[in-house]
Amino acid sequence: MLHRRLAYAASFAAFLSSALPAMGARLPPVQPSEVGLSQERLARLDAVLDAAYRDGRIPGAVVLIARHGRVAHYKAIGMSDRAARRPMKPDDIFRIYSMTKPVVSVALMMLYEEGKFQLNDPLEKYIPIFKNIKVFAGTDGTGAMILADAKRKPTIQDAMRHTSGLANAGIRTPVERCYLEQGITFTKLESLHQEIALLAKCPLAYQPGERWLYGKSVDVLAYLVERFSGMPLDKFLEERLFHPLGMDDTSYGVSAAKANRIAQYDGAISWPDPQNPGLDMRPETYDRFATRPFGTEGLSSTAMDYARFSQMLLNGGELDGVRILSKKTVELMTQNNLPAQVGDLAATGKPGMGFGLGFAVTLNAPAVGNLVSPGTFGWDGAATTSFMVDPKEDIVAIVMAQKWPYDSQFLSEFQTMVYQAITD
Repeated sequence: MLHRRLAYAASFAAFLSSALPAMGARLPPVQPSEVGLSQERLARLDAVLDAAYRDGRIPGAVVLIARHGRVAHYKAIGMSDRAARRPMKPDDIFRIYSMTKPVVSVALMMLYEEGKFQLNDPLEKYIPIFKNIKVFAGTDGTGAMILADAKRKPTIQDAMRHTSGLANAGIRTPVERCYLEQGITFTKLESLHQEIALLAKCPLAYQPGERWLYGKSVDVLAYLVERFSGMPLDKFLEERLFHPLGMDDTSYGVSAAKANRIAQYDGAISWPDPQNPGLDMRPETYDRFATRPFGTEGLSSTAMDYARFSQMLLNGGELDGVRILSKKTVELMTQNNLPAQVGDLAATGKPGMGFGLGFAVTLNAPAVGNLVSPGTFGWDGAATTSFMVDPKEDIVAIVMAQKWPYDSQFLSEFQTMVYQAITD
């Protein structure tokens, strides 16, 4: 048994030191037992992933688990490109969709720490089109929208915690249909500035602070990053966040030199979806973000890059001597920021979960119904990617796949298998 563990540690360290130099900065490797993880129990995680691949649930995936700042498990399974029969590799690049949102939220809070704004500032202070914006209050006998005055002004904090009243394009409600008619979709939008102007043509979907709704709020945050910094969003992220953290493979768009590392979807994606015409998962649509950076989605990244971003947050805003945020800012971001009348995300099908400034936050583990610690925070991406940071267990867990439809069951299984491997 000891021989096998020593052999594993030697081979794992050799892999990371010899095979990964081209990946940019990375977290140091460690034998699982040194950080309170069981190698035998991590094998259960591998078995679950392998079964998901063999059963065709996922084309492939990369997983990374770090504890106490060191990588104890880092593995690729399955195919990065089934059609080309290209095996998945640990440094493959993934479209991370909504995992872009926490990154943009961190960027805006960096500017908050420079004194550019206060969280309770109304959006209209910096974006005049939000002045006197109306709120949807139902429809009349002809089906026309009835509009009401806002009871209070939506704030930057509202935008960060998704209580601003902004929605998404779709067909379920009159406000969603307004977004669709105005072309507030990623197949049509050309810039953040254009989007902000179009948002003013539709009312808020609900009174600010009275509901949690996953909408276009983070594009407003991205616009504010540009306004406060005087830099394009992608340039700010590259210079102020990705380069300092050694996230060399995180960007809007992927260079031609790295194109052979892009993990591909398994099969064609049908579009448009008559039930959700505002959502477009096609790779060619995602490729538009290379020249049109947005806040709600658009970044591509690797498991190691996102682990470094996550470890920075777990460390209280610092990594390898580079401070991105203060400890107190990270504390605020990773607490439940939802107003008392909203409370948690139970109404959205996420019992036991709250929401901070850019992340979901675990409030009640039994209500979640899975192994997790209170205070754990993270978020997912629509193509079945996820990150999880647990301050109590001092652990970061990343899983990256490219599977559509989004597979919440697979991500829940991954979470279970991460926690069952903890032995101390």
